Amino acid sequence: MSLFADSEADHLRDAMPLAARMRPKRLADLVGQQHILAPGKLLRRMIDAGRLGSIILFGPPGTGKTTVANLLASETDGGFRQISAVTGGVKEVREVMQWAQDQVATGAGRPILFVDEIHRFSKSQQDVLLPDVEAGIVTLVGATTSNPFFSVNAALLSRSQLFQLNPLSVEDIAALLRRAIADKELGLGHIRIEVEDAAIDFLAKICEGDARRALTALEIAVLSDRGDGPVQLTESLARESVQQKQVGYDGTGDDHYDLASALIKSIRGSDVDAGLYWLARMLEGGEDIRFICRRLVILASEDIGNADPNALTVAVSAMQACEFIGLPECQLTLSQTVAYLACAPKSNAATTAIGAARTDVRHGSIVPVPMHLRDAHYSGAKDLGHGKGYQLAHNAEGGIAAQEYLGVDKEYYQPTDRGFEAELQTRLVEIRKRLKGE
Repeated sequence: MSLFADSEADHLRDAMPLAARMRPKRLADLVGQQHILAPGKLLRRMIDAGRLGSIILFGPPGTGKTTVANLLASETDGGFRQISAVTGGVKEVREVMQWAQDQVATGAGRPILFVDEIHRFSKSQQDVLLPDVEAGIVTLVGATTSNPFFSVNAALLSRSQLFQLNPLSVEDIAALLRRAIADKELGLGHIRIEVEDAAIDFLAKICEGDARRALTALEIAVLSDRGDGPVQLTESLARESVQQKQVGYDGTGDDHYDLASALIKSIRGSDVDAGLYWLARMLEGGEDIRFICRRLVILASEDIGNADPNALTVAVSAMQACEFIGLPECQLTLSQTVAYLACAPKSNAATTAIGAARTDVRHGSIVPVPMHLRDAHYSGAKDLGHGKGYQLAHNAEGGIAAQEYLGVDKEYYQPTDRGFEAELQTRLVEIRKRLKGE
């Protein structure tokens, strides 16, 4: 019976993909994520203290969320159950909760419940799960590729510690690949392989921090080239074994916000090349063209303003042109616009001015409209004194009538000395003198 069991286990293990077989069995063997697992870091301290509370792991695919969850169970000597928030229902959650209660009742360590795609947890699933989480019956470990602040329900967030997993470095991926090639028990060490360093470098870079993708490509390369002699793992073979690169993009999650932020900040910082790269990322990811156009129109006023008044004209024209011609041709219009806005002189004086004025309106005393500025076109207005003493600017010297327009001494708009705004700055000094009758 034991022989059959061992044989079945071997067959099941051999059927597993290389990435699954190479998952570390101890935290000490885990590559990367030292920002949360190195000695002294919070998650490591929670483990060492034996006080592992509920946590949510979030990060890109292939960064080790499932691996970390399994290792937490082994390090804390607790049972481990895994369910998917996509396929698991309330019944399955109830069964797991009953299992957890039985484990704790028998004196076993507090078990870990790993919930993959936790941002898809329904309200009914939460209602079943949360009481036992709060009572300490089970340690919840959730995993998601989405930003939990956008995607995970507040009830779960408030009861969990958040830990972000980062993409692995090129060096980390290369080390994992070489470990898999050398490992004779679980890896590819039983196969004769002559490795070209360029092949390892290529796979480590092309996977963009995704260990699973790199190991899968390695396994395809080696197994597809087996013959009588050793496998020649060349860069050419590695390239042929990698699935065509897909530009990951979540139009409603982190990518949408992060890339838009990077585009705007690059243009604001006058880095035209960075701006064009982030624009390309958004285009390749299928971002809504109208969203991009709206952001550029806003930026033209917010970050350039009167330093180059033509920037707003360019941005609005781009919005209209993109609406008219669509993709793929409108990418040319967007490229032209991003380049122009990035190279334009920058000023947020108009942005700061309206912000200060609105703050005064919200929190200061409301300034009444001076009598001479009030509407005098309706019957009875003159009897109220509306418009009395008003001076028409066109009749004044230089087109500036020295009279009170606000009623309090305030200067909101402070032009910079950049671009056209430098001319406005000089002009405004003279205007303000004339308005004060100086």
